[in-house]
Amino acid sequence: MKDYNTLDDFNLENKTVLLRVDFNMPLDKDTLEILDTTRIERVLPTIKELVNKNAKTVIIAHQGRQGSWDFISMEKHAKALQNLLGKEVKFIDDIFSEKAQNAIKNLQTGEILMLDNVRKYDGETEKKPAEEHSQSDLVQNLYPLADLFVNDAFAAAHRPQCSLIGFTAVLPSAAGRLMEKEITTLGEIIQNPEKPSVFLFGGAKFSDVIVTIERLLDNKTADKIILTGLPANAFLKAEGIQLGEKNEELLAEEGKPENYEEIKKLLEKYKDNIYLPTDFAQQSNTERSEIDISELPTQYNLFDIGEKTIQNFKDIMSDAKTVFLSGPCGVFEKPAFMKGTREIFTYVANSGVFSIVGGGHTVAAVEKLGLGKKISHISTGGGSLEKFMMGEKLPVIEALKAAKNRFS
Repeated sequence: MKDYNTLDDFNLENKTVLLRVDFNMPLDKDTLEILDTTRIERVLPTIKELVNKNAKTVIIAHQGRQGSWDFISMEKHAKALQNLLGKEVKFIDDIFSEKAQNAIKNLQTGEILMLDNVRKYDGETEKKPAEEHSQSDLVQNLYPLADLFVNDAFAAAHRPQCSLIGFTAVLPSAAGRLMEKEITTLGEIIQNPEKPSVFLFGGAKFSDVIVTIERLLDNKTADKIILTGLPANAFLKAEGIQLGEKNEELLAEEGKPENYEEIKKLLEKYKDNIYLPTDFAQQSNTERSEIDISELPTQYNLFDIGEKTIQNFKDIMSDAKTVFLSGPCGVFEKPAFMKGTREIFTYVANSGVFSIVGGGHTVAAVEKLGLGKKISHISTGGGSLEKFMMGEKLPVIEALKAAKNRFS
């Protein structure tokens, strides 16, 4: 018996189901087109099951965050889902007002409706207990129209946000098939990980990574930490390395001054366990050129790790038994700066180690490189995966457990 409900525990015939998914997709910054549909593909088993069992499915999802360049409508996501399903997916440019409510009331059995970006609601990203979120305008307007809440958004399971946990306080709730699979598979992995374990963090965010690294090293989940992308730049800046105006601006957009003090303390404590790049690839006149760390600062953007760093990181991972990848090594969307990601990811995929990949852009890179079948476990989670592997309780999973007790 699981301590949370699944789709097996409910009769779905003619039931209106609010399905929370994570369709926060990697987008092309210039065209805003979806780069990779893996996160949608992973939820297809749940959606198909709801359709086949004659439920009325209302999909709730987010893209980006207010103020960010990738904060867009969910209309493209609805079209992408429709193409993958081969079945109509209705879209409504509303979240919970009269327009959305009428669309839900008019749904027929087997039909699918996607609401607009739930983060357009200001209260969505507030961190509160499920009971408080259940009193929000979002939940109060939608839950009377539904029979069941299903959460299949493992990638957002670490966030105590309104649409993720608020409905569990007022509706019978279940984990979707993806959520169920992630919890089961990862639970088995973390109980007995093979050592030594190496964690690589890259991508375009660094503020959340700091505490993650400290906990992973404190509880000895990770033996070595490799940093690329913006996390590496932030750690180098904390060490006093001047990166150049363009690179400093990118860091300022993502982090806060106090982050660098946190990094300094972390480096003092675990200097021998954290590995940083020694050279980079920069974009000079739209082309790739490599620059040693001793030659910084630079007037150009640092968009990838250099050849010396690539070889060094391979050496560091050579004796690993478990490797965790979260974030690409560079701006892999640009062909000239795919090299670091391609070489490191390919090395891991071919090494025979137990490999875990998590996060939207990381999964997109793995799929683009055709390495999916060589990776031991591909998780849709990024931050949620990291916290799960640290043994932390995830708010979404805890809310599902509470709902089982509440509505039993």
